[in-house]
Formats: sequence, C-alpha cells, structure tokens
Amino acid sequence: VPCFSVTVEQDDILPGALRLIRELRPHWKPEQVRTKRFKDGITNKLLACYVEEDMRDCVLVRVYGERTELLVDRENEVRNFQLLRAHGCAPKLYCTFQNGLCYEYVQGVALGPEHIREPQLFRLIALEMAKIHTIHANGSLPKPTLWHKMHRYFTLVKDEISPSLSADVPKVEVLEQELAWLKEHLSQLDSPVVFCHNDLLCKNIIYDSDKGRVCFIDYEYAGYNYQAFDIGNHFNEFAGVNVVDYSRYPARETQVQWLRYYLEAQKGTAASPREVERLYAQVNKFALASHFFWALWALIQNQYSTISFDFLRYAVIRFNQYFKVKPQVSALEMPK
Repeated sequence: VPCFSVTVEQDDILPGALRLIRELRPHWKPEQVRTKRFKDGITNKLLACYVEEDMRDCVLVRVYGERTELLVDRENEVRNFQLLRAHGCAPKLYCTFQNGLCYEYVQGVALGPEHIREPQLFRLIALEMAKIHTIHANGSLPKPTLWHKMHRYFTLVKDEISPSLSADVPKVEVLEQELAWLKEHLSQLDSPVVFCHNDLLCKNIIYDSDKGRVCFIDYEYAGYNYQAFDIGNHFNEFAGVNVVDYSRYPARETQVQWLRYYLEAQKGTAASPREVERLYAQVNKFALASHFFWALWALIQNQYSTISFDFLRYAVIRFNQYFKVKPQVSALEMPK
C-alpha cells in the first residue's frame, strides 16, 4: 500500500484530500471533484471524494482523530484491513498518509438500531461475523487483545485523567477492582479466541440490498479476541450511540435465533440447544466487558478528542449499565 507524506488538516480536510486525490486519481479534473462529509464517526473525520453522480468510483479519505494513537495501533489497523480484504471481507485500501488512510467506498446503506433487530438483516450480520471469525492470519492463535487494551486504557485514565474525573464516574479504586474481577471471571469461560471486528456498531455495517449481503467497515479495533466479546459488544450496540436506549438490547429469543444462525454458519450443521445456551451465557457475560471497555475509551476521548460528542455522558451511561446488569449476568449459569 503506498504511503504519502501528506498531512491532512483536521479542521480543513479538503486541500489535503485533493492532494491525495491527485496521486490516486490523476485522471480526475480537480474542478470536477465532488465531496461529501460523513458525520457519524466519533473517532475520526471522513470525507468522500468522487466525480460520478452514482459514486461508483469514490475515494474515502479518513483523518485520524486527535490523539487517537493512544487508543488505536495504526500499523495493526492497516494489517487487519489487508487481511480482511484478502478474505473478501473489506474494501480496497488505496493508501495511507501521515494522519490517515484512503480506501474504497462500499455501496449500500449504513444501518441503524431499528435495522439490526430485523431477522432477515441480523441473519446476514451473524453469517458475516461467523465468516470473519474463521480467518486465521498465522498458525498459532495469538492472545486476546482485550485485557492488554483494557489495562492500557485504565492506566491512561488512572495516570492522566483521574484527577479531573467527574463525580458521576466510579472512583479509580473501584475501576481497578472491577477490571480484576472481569479478568478473573471471564477468563474462565473458555470462549474461543478468534479474529474479531471488536467495534460492530450499527454504522459500521453496510447493507447492500442489490447483493443481499452486509459488509463490516472500520477495522481500527479489529484483532484477535474472545468470540463472545465480539458478539456481546454487537448486542450492546442495539441500544444506539447518539441516543442510547438499553430497552433495545436484544431479548433472549432474538439472541437465541441470532446465535443459532451464527453457530450453524460456523459449523455447517445444526447447533444443539446446549451449544446455543452456552454461547448465550458467554456472550451476555462478555457484554459486561464491552461496557467497561467503551466507558474507559470514552473517558480518554473526553480528554483529547476535538469531535463534538458528549464523551463524558457516554462513559457514565456505559458504567451505569455495567453496574446495573452485572448482578443478573454474573448469576447466569454455564450449561454443563
């Protein structure tokens, strides 16, 4: 993948984007280039550049958010992008530049919380996740990234952010105890370590109705992790991001149907009730870790991000939900 020594200004993306377009699409006339800004992302800034009305050939220019290298390993992201592309699960990566990357636009509609609960769509999502979970980059399976990342985020919060934390956020000592509890409790569940997306919120799922398939985008957090974390994290995203409503968390029947689709896609045969039940327990327990992970993430973003989003409020919502569901989730029995 070519790497250009161009830096694109966060607050004035267009000039830098056009310099990149001159390299990537030299036949485009600069005065004919149209642009469209996507405002859904809360980590990066994203601009589409194209000349045709239908955006058939369109270059997406993504500029990394302020200090996001604290949260994301950018070299790893490029490797994951190429790995997923090699398995037919990602668009083309055109280039990287000093503070971002350019890639192919995926045709289709970015989903919302109202879509991902529809059975015909959640079946496609379960099948695509099952496909990604079978990717192996190398012979031996690496360790899950969850504990290393969560520990790093916690250390950042403790060392750099805790003095300025609002009273609504649990004390650092409490966070430390919870992190230790999560690691001890969840590490014993025997959830397989697989290649995960790790950030499957609605807007990272593109549905192409013509082809009848979904594609996952944005691989910043992708990497080897617990299978149950990836699914539990996605179930948490049923609640939405801008307006968070946990009454939309999928009911048991929805989850069981989703997990059955997933397991059958992975195995190629029917899943037994015990297998579904076991995955159901693992997923709901790992959904706790997802709340904790994104709450820590939001505290760091609150400190450094220039994107207009109430990260502190989001952190408080995720911590509150964590403590609310912890008793019932801890009580879930793993089937023998």
